[in-house]
Amino acid sequence: MNKTTYTPTFLMLAIVFNVCLVTSNLFVPRLWQVGSLPFQLPGAVILFPISYIINDCLTEVYGYKKAQTVIWTGFAMCFFVTLASLIVTHLPAPRFAESREIAENFDSVFGFVPRSMVGSLLAFVGGSTVNAWVMSRMKVATKGRGFGWRAMISSLAGELTDSAVFMPIAFAGVLPTRVILTMTLVQVAAKILYELVVLPLTSVIVRKLKTAEGIDTFDNNISYNPFKLA
Repeated sequence: MNKTTYTPTFLMLAIVFNVCLVTSNLFVPRLWQVGSLPFQLPGAVILFPISYIINDCLTEVYGYKKAQTVIWTGFAMCFFVTLASLIVTHLPAPRFAESREIAENFDSVFGFVPRSMVGSLLAFVGGSTVNAWVMSRMKVATKGRGFGWRAMISSLAGELTDSAVFMPIAFAGVLPTRVILTMTLVQVAAKILYELVVLPLTSVIVRKLKTAEGIDTFDNNISYNPFKLA
């Protein structure tokens, strides 16, 4: 695959990646109780790990540069939704009581989106870039062997970076520091467990992608500058 070729399969993965990323950020304000355990998790934890799984697939099959291109499109889409949320939640409230109540309920949720999106933009670019970088470097070092444990190690590095940046930005001043720290650690553990459970499926998808696309990229002698995509 040359630098300017983007197959339908690649584009579909990029679309799913972006949808999962944007949607997960809309779900951040909805905390949920984890059974009888003494902690909560944001609703985003249900969808967000999928973006890391796709990131692993993109890096493994198409290489770091292609994966980084998708990461930056995700950044752009999140930025767009952030601006849209800011504009919509600052529109004048309706005059009628029923409509005003609906608008206030909407604003109480989507008014939080810009804050969560800012945290997500910083955390996502950092975490996803670390994930792709570790995955790419390890693939070259191992000559492509051991996809499973490479995927888990790279995801752990990326998720730690992501959560360590995102959680304080999204919840500082809203939740106690102790709760934020607990949520950060639990969220990382939950995401990694999530990815471990679906790892057999991820491995199958990667093998099929390599066969269907006729490509298995090794990032030899490339620049890992995340701002240089060519």
